[in-house]
Amino acid sequence: MLYYLLYEELFSFFSPLRIFSYITVRTAVAGMTALLLGLLLGPWLIRKLKEFQIGQHVRDDGPESHHQKAGTPTMGGLLIFVSIALPTLLWADLRNLYVWLALLGLTGFAGIGYLDDYAKIRRGCNLGLRARTKIALQLLLTLIIGGILAKLYSIGEYDPRIVLPFFKDLRPDPLIESFLANEYTYPLAFCIFFAFLFLVLVGSSNAVNLTDGLDGLAIGLTVICAGALTVLAYVAGHREFAEYLDIASVPAASELTIFCGSMVGASLAFLWYNSHPAEIFMGDVGSLGLGGALAMVAVLIKQEILLLFVGGVFVVEALSVILQVGSFKLRGKRIFKMAPLHHHFEQIGWPESKIITRFWIAGLIWALFAVSTLKLR
Repeated sequence: MLYYLLYEELFSFFSPLRIFSYITVRTAVAGMTALLLGLLLGPWLIRKLKEFQIGQHVRDDGPESHHQKAGTPTMGGLLIFVSIALPTLLWADLRNLYVWLALLGLTGFAGIGYLDDYAKIRRGCNLGLRARTKIALQLLLTLIIGGILAKLYSIGEYDPRIVLPFFKDLRPDPLIESFLANEYTYPLAFCIFFAFLFLVLVGSSNAVNLTDGLDGLAIGLTVICAGALTVLAYVAGHREFAEYLDIASVPAASELTIFCGSMVGASLAFLWYNSHPAEIFMGDVGSLGLGGALAMVAVLIKQEILLLFVGGVFVVEALSVILQVGSFKLRGKRIFKMAPLHHHFEQIGWPESKIITRFWIAGLIWALFAVSTLKLR
């Protein structure tokens, strides 16, 4: 909205306002807006959550040290959501459909997380929505997003081909060939595309959710991932840079840089209050929303595979749970003392602050490696 007012309407009267036509400037301003908004609203939200007695319920089988965190205000993801959405609406070009898709991913998964958090609060325990209910809601949301992307493809506004890191010309195509071969294969083609989209969106949202177990861990990693995606979105939306680096050129993705910048600022603001010892927890409304937003950006800029490296720690955390459950069901033995992985390190005696810092370092290394792959082709 401010972009339209300052640049589209007032530029002709005051030429210095042309500065707001630059993506880099609006990204920086959006990030600062998100940061200030989060810092200002944080104390008010913490106070309100305490008044309504909306506190964290700690799982009974979790580490004993976590029981002292019971009652800490949760659902802080509401602060993250507002701090991302409002600056994006203020500084992005709202005529860009990709901006609305990114907001849809954030809002949809945050909404599912809100329902999960509300169920936990209502029941007074750590059990929220039933697994099948949560999956059904995520399926529905993915179906809606997939339908919109298929429509955008039909009018030439979206390219579903998958970009593989390290390879210049190899781009697997789960959708286009079937479209061109026979119109009757559309349902099968869409099912394949939808399955891949579901894996990316739901996998990312749940991976962030599983990582959110220590003060500041998930939100600190989100700062790193969102920062890397800011760079990737800018490069993808810049035709000359995309051609030089030989990556998918997605002109409409340039406005996603502002969304990512808002995510960085909002995450930094939340980290201010969520750092150890945490004054507030993000809850599922925050973790599912952030995971969905990160995945949505990766889908739109055609870096779904690279997201595995950008969010490397999230992936490892999710894999640790999968391996733990699989091993126990198949062999009756556990691989780790406790899953997700950060709890394993707690059980072997690492202090919480040390685990968080080392995981952040690992996340930064993964993200730097992901960005470096732009030249490793």
